Amino acid sequence: MIFEEHIPEYTLASRAHQSEDTIVEAGSVKIGAGCPVAVMAGPCAVESAESIKRIAGKVKAAGASVLRGGSYKPRTSPYSFQGIGPEGIGWLKEAGRASGMPVISEMVSENDMDLFTENVDIIQIGARNMQNFALLKAVGRTQKPVLLKRGAGATIDEWIMAAEYVLAGGNPNVILCERGIRTFEYATRNTMDLAVVPIIKEKTHLPIIVDPSHATGNWKYVEAVSLAAIAAGADGLLVEVHDDPDAAASDGAQSILPERFADLMEKARLVAKAVGREL
Repeated sequence: MIFEEHIPEYTLASRAHQSEDTIVEAGSVKIGAGCPVAVMAGPCAVESAESIKRIAGKVKAAGASVLRGGSYKPRTSPYSFQGIGPEGIGWLKEAGRASGMPVISEMVSENDMDLFTENVDIIQIGARNMQNFALLKAVGRTQKPVLLKRGAGATIDEWIMAAEYVLAGGNPNVILCERGIRTFEYATRNTMDLAVVPIIKEKTHLPIIVDPSHATGNWKYVEAVSLAAIAAGADGLLVEVHDDPDAAASDGAQSILPERFADLMEKARLVAKAVGREL
């Protein structure tokens, strides 16, 4: 006898379940529809206590609201830089405190749950772990805000179903993050699907932000995609900023300099105002 698995529609993430928009709070920062556009900025990887604090000061001065930095780096090659580890989380936390910003960092193992819930304001689940169901269930058992990136080959419904795992665990604080999908095109690192922003807002009540850095893979295109994302209605951006990209431990090619980030923020304020948002 063949049993056909019945896959239920997502419910908790749907507009039918909750018509009002979810607002996720991380420290003093509110993320969601009607809130100022949240800009999460910082280096791809935490490299030292000094560098993360220095970059934090620069992105804060430009108007960033959340400090980003990876201390665990899932990489395609096992020989690539894998991140500083627990020590880097401490450096990130201190840099966030010094600059007055909540912090976001990627968690790759449920074994690190205590480390992240005690030191990080937003737990990032990366694209490679979008369907790591054990990890999704683990963060679902907390009330810590979770930023869930779309997998490179995931459909929109698969992505929302991944968010459903977190919501079903009892954690309503989910932020979706579009970072581009894998297509036949090689002009950019991934293909940015900006249409997903209004689609997500139609299908769900969850906030959605856009990562122009991983979408393009090239710092030259980060500004244009960032401005387009705000115009499309994104609730935030996740931007990689480094003050010495050529020496960055990871993803230097897609990291913009602090002065370029400051220029981007000035333009982003104008676009946000044009679509009825603040930044």
